[in-house]
Amino acid sequence: MKSDLSQEKLLADLTSGDETRAEEAATVLAQAEERAAPALEPLLKSARVDDRWWAVRTLGQMSAPPLDWLIRALGDESGEVRAAAALALVSHPAEGASPALVNALQDEDSIVAILSVNALAAIGKEAVPSLLEAFPRINLRGKIHAMRALAELRDHRAIPLLLKATEEDSAMLRYWAEEGIERLGLNMVYVKPE
Repeated sequence: MKSDLSQEKLLADLTSGDETRAEEAATVLAQAEERAAPALEPLLKSARVDDRWWAVRTLGQMSAPPLDWLIRALGDESGEVRAAAALALVSHPAEGASPALVNALQDEDSIVAILSVNALAAIGKEAVPSLLEAFPRINLRGKIHAMRALAELRDHRAIPLLLKATEEDSAMLRYWAEEGIERLGLNMVYVKPE
């Protein structure tokens, strides 16, 4: 960005309500990286959902956005903003985001929950401890998504939980537990001793 004046114009375009102008501004601001980030921070606190969404969208395009801002956006009151934050974290996997993403697995917006699974899978095996620790205290929706994430991650530390979940009442929870067991190469017939 050449000047503060051009940054002001880009921010005006970003919040204009015109998607084409906003998308172009987001791309330019994202390329400016840390020079543009401070100008986006106030938008993250805006009363307007669109402002917050475009700020998160722009941060998600950066090569190294402030991850704590994206993590905080996972708690936004708008499902659209939470989804944008989860999607941004898919592109910027960071172990520090794991607890917030695990919590987002319980989100009432299924898109947010699914994108959070994808972000946890992108983080990789470093996300497993957060998933295992949170599993007993999250709701059923969250447990199903957590089980899906564990199946994706194929980590042997999850085996006891996967095996236990095959006995749950929820068909979806059992499905993802069995999928996880199969992906670990442990698919065999388990006979419950009488």
